[in-house]
Amino acid sequence: MTFCGLMALAFGIWIIYLKFVPNFSYFDIDYGAEHPIVFNGELMKEGAVLENGEPKLPLSVAQLAAGSKESIRYEEQSGSIIMTTSDKVLRMKTEALTAALNEKPLELRFAAEARDGTVYLPIEPLEQLYGLYAEVAESTGIVTVLAAGQAVQLAEAVEEAKMRSEPTIRAPIVEALPANAVFRVWGEKDGWYRLQSPGGYIGYISKRDVKLREAEKIPEPERSEPFVAWNKPGQKINMTWEAVYNRNPDPSKIGPLPGVNVVSPTWFELLDGDGKIRSKADAAYVRWAHRNNKQVWGLFSNGFEPERTTEALADADTRFSMIKQLLAYAKMFNLQGINIDFENVYTKDKENLVQFVRELTPLLHEQNLAVSIDVTPKSNSEMWSAFLDRRELGRIVDYMIVMAYDEHWASSPKAGSVASLPWTEASVKRIIEEDGVPPEKLILGMPLYTRIWTEKQGESGVEVSSKAVGMDQVADIIAQRKLKPEFDESAGQHYVEYEENGALQRIWIEDERSAASRVGLVRKYDLAGVATWQRSFGSAEIWPAIDRFLKQKS
Repeated sequence: MTFCGLMALAFGIWIIYLKFVPNFSYFDIDYGAEHPIVFNGELMKEGAVLENGEPKLPLSVAQLAAGSKESIRYEEQSGSIIMTTSDKVLRMKTEALTAALNEKPLELRFAAEARDGTVYLPIEPLEQLYGLYAEVAESTGIVTVLAAGQAVQLAEAVEEAKMRSEPTIRAPIVEALPANAVFRVWGEKDGWYRLQSPGGYIGYISKRDVKLREAEKIPEPERSEPFVAWNKPGQKINMTWEAVYNRNPDPSKIGPLPGVNVVSPTWFELLDGDGKIRSKADAAYVRWAHRNNKQVWGLFSNGFEPERTTEALADADTRFSMIKQLLAYAKMFNLQGINIDFENVYTKDKENLVQFVRELTPLLHEQNLAVSIDVTPKSNSEMWSAFLDRRELGRIVDYMIVMAYDEHWASSPKAGSVASLPWTEASVKRIIEEDGVPPEKLILGMPLYTRIWTEKQGESGVEVSSKAVGMDQVADIIAQRKLKPEFDESAGQHYVEYEENGALQRIWIEDERSAASRVGLVRKYDLAGVATWQRSFGSAEIWPAIDRFLKQKS
């Protein structure tokens, strides 16, 4: 036989060897931890720790298995761990066997712990809140974690089988398994199943050596019935804010406000970094509102003070103190909701604000309180817009109120509408399209005020100043000066101008026409309703007009 023939024969024998002769060596298994964790068929970077046979999961694995990094939060400074779901808030601390679930005491069998820079969470609360399932293989110490609602295909060895490290008979053996051994199936490749053995090891077995069985289904945890914030089907929210400064208004002088079904008085304000809240709540106002079939959503403001806001939001105990105060005030004054109005906030506090709302909402819902938050239209302003994570907040709250006004603000260098129609519509569309906030959660904030702009010639050019006025004051000016409003197509509202003391006075008017146009946006995008700032700026005629516009079908 020629040399070439010998080479061909040798190559053929080698191919036959590779294809038909199995590898009988064993794979040197080293998963890198005393108690490795397998989740979704993948080996996690960090292992578990065991206490009396019960696993504790690293924070990162618990967050991954729970489906949200944000739902489980650890604050190193206080050792606080906060777990949240749509209806539950669990608070505990490392090394503590006591916890609180929705304010109620909860005894833990095993404590969370911080070890070598890693926080480990006991499986018990993870199972209770998120439905996580964890099993420890006695023979190997491997911990398998499954998520709630997960369906995992099972398979059974039809005869004694060899599980290999790769999908080929030439790969070394991971584990020899008896007939009828049951595996979890995590995938398939090249005619092999990727399986997890009863001991927790991951490897491959040829499809012909196993038969599929029923799927294993991890049950979902028990959940409360979804909270319904607005139980008046077919009726839009028609809210107005009640600006309370030094004292509450006399309810007998307010008037009926036809069509208004929610009032939001500015009663609660953050006073300091320790989370103390000042209340100006008034029982007489609540009685008036309820007699007139209006819900009361008390407004909670940060006082627009960024330093105290940073301090109050940064600590779990301080956030909880604020929540407990709001719950107490809501119960004391028989409120139906809380409206959160945090403004002038550092962008670095974005996540802490979301966390506060995430912890607050389930507890307010438990007390049958609606949760709404006020947001500005999106802009590049760090302190007035960028700190708002509208996408995440929109997932948590019942309603997001878009404060679609101050397009031209009090100290604007240029005169213009407080809220032109194109700007208002663009503000709503951006939040729906860019942040994914459902239209049925959005309430359109509408101004009942306008600004009288004064333009006069100064040394360096035209100087612009303004003052805010309500509807009745503008109507008086128009009547006294016998002005004839013209319609500004670009702004979508009426406009007047006149001379006074050598200066040009300009007003973009808020009236029934501008209100009708904005309510038209509510119908166009099927929003939840409207909110007006603020009640005392409105004329007697505007309330039935807004009500009429909201009830129009087209």
